[in-house]
Amino acid sequence: MDRPWLAHYPEGVPAEIDPGAYGSLPELLQRSFDTHAERDAFSFMGRRTTYAQWDRDAAALAAWLQRQGLQPGERIALMMPNVPQYPIAVAAALRCGLVVVNVNPLYTARELEHQLRDSGASAIIILENFAHTLQQVGDRSGLRVVVVAGMGDMLGALKGSLVHFVVRHVKHLVPRFELPGHRRFTDALAQGRSLPFTAVRTAPDDVAVLQYTGGTTGVSKGAALTHRNLIANVMQSMAWNQPALRRHPELAQVNTVCALPLYHIFAFTVVMLLSAHQGGMMVLIPNPRDLKATIAELSRYEIHSFPAVNTLFNALLHHPDFARLNTSKLMLSLGGGMAVQEAVARQWLERTGCPICEGYGLSETSPSVCCNPTDTDHFSGTIGMPIPSTEMVVLDDAGQVLPPGQPGEVAVRGPQVMSGYWQRAEETARVFTPDGFFKTGDIGVIDAQGYVRIVDRKKDMILVSGFNVYPNEIEDVAVSHPGVLEAAAVGVPDPDSGESVLLFVVRSDPALDEGALRAFLSERLTGYKRPRRIEFRDELPKTSVGKILRRSLREQVVQRGAS
Repeated sequence: MDRPWLAHYPEGVPAEIDPGAYGSLPELLQRSFDTHAERDAFSFMGRRTTYAQWDRDAAALAAWLQRQGLQPGERIALMMPNVPQYPIAVAAALRCGLVVVNVNPLYTARELEHQLRDSGASAIIILENFAHTLQQVGDRSGLRVVVVAGMGDMLGALKGSLVHFVVRHVKHLVPRFELPGHRRFTDALAQGRSLPFTAVRTAPDDVAVLQYTGGTTGVSKGAALTHRNLIANVMQSMAWNQPALRRHPELAQVNTVCALPLYHIFAFTVVMLLSAHQGGMMVLIPNPRDLKATIAELSRYEIHSFPAVNTLFNALLHHPDFARLNTSKLMLSLGGGMAVQEAVARQWLERTGCPICEGYGLSETSPSVCCNPTDTDHFSGTIGMPIPSTEMVVLDDAGQVLPPGQPGEVAVRGPQVMSGYWQRAEETARVFTPDGFFKTGDIGVIDAQGYVRIVDRKKDMILVSGFNVYPNEIEDVAVSHPGVLEAAAVGVPDPDSGESVLLFVVRSDPALDEGALRAFLSERLTGYKRPRRIEFRDELPKTSVGKILRRSLREQVVQRGAS
């Protein structure tokens, strides 16, 4: 197919990458463990961990997991923020041939139960702060192995004890929980150091990660990402970033800010795996919303690479301590997950000297498919152009390719595109064209140079701070309240999160008030899915067959704001 964007690639960026550069993710990681053994792989609360130590810890945990009877192909859920146990657990799980199931640690029991049951997870490693949520799922989880980690586990005896005391008894961040038969992460590591390990053969097309994403039905489903998918995206990202990295060739190691949650595919691939591949160091930030603590941690290091969402860039710019950050050698600022605002991009460039390169991706594409050139010096307002080995087209409703400048559904083909949705053959078939293009559900335009602009969404998805929120899920939970007759959720512009959820409700019980409904929703929906606003109506607009017209509701909100 014609790929006009290749003529506009930065110098040195190849048209194609080799998705077979490594046979598996364990091979990629082991190469880094061996090659960069003495380098620091990641830091957390000021404590650094070398690649050699990461390797030893992962080997010990892998041996322990094998001893529990976990077999290649079984699924292991990881429910942790950005703590050292996360990269250790990923490396250990992959070494055992297990499939990593990324779980948002802020999920409610309802959301967690669905993901555990749908994936068929046999094991979970969970931070103790969220263990009470797993307790609520109880025997319905289907888990055989439960490992509980603590915030201070990997910080040494003195500092670790202090962090545990503060987290548990001062900040009260660990609600009481009972999980019969669970093991502590530190005990598993200690026992695993004396256990043998049997090597596992992993094929490139074996599933490595189940990355859960919403669906048009409101049911979260797992995008099955293979070893080859993720390796390809690492190689694509590495190739695309080279022009930016040449800004400071004297640097022996790239320090990357890891403020994006590692359970999100953006950070999983573009931060953790990419940093490992290039022998870099991740600075782990467990809670980027705590800006003061985030800046204090980042101020310890030179910052060379900073992937983030628009909201974090903006919040940092407006924090009085921002000047403490050493951005003198910042080479790469990647904006993804949500649209980057021009005003934020302009201020970031003025303050740091490094432009924000906006990109685009999806859970189903490992995630990166598009990005602005990393040697740019201006804000394009687009999501850039397809990265190496990636094809993009715009399709009409009949599935025909449209010419440049015509809006249609964006479709992607490349080695980073998932093998399909986990155990959902019909949904998989629905999102792929006969010639293998994945239909994104986004409406976009590709110009004559190959730059892509997203103009709308075919689906009713709401994008809140980089997280997909599907209206059907919000509505299904709302109407399960006995006082709700009908509900409709729409996305509305929000200066802080890009979009937020506005829920329209028709009551069956006139006594139902907003406070009671909010309390009900809070028990069943994680924070970013909860409505920012709730509006009660006597009726909702519908089609002749009774389907609620969300688009009409959105238009009413827009008109109201303009008047």
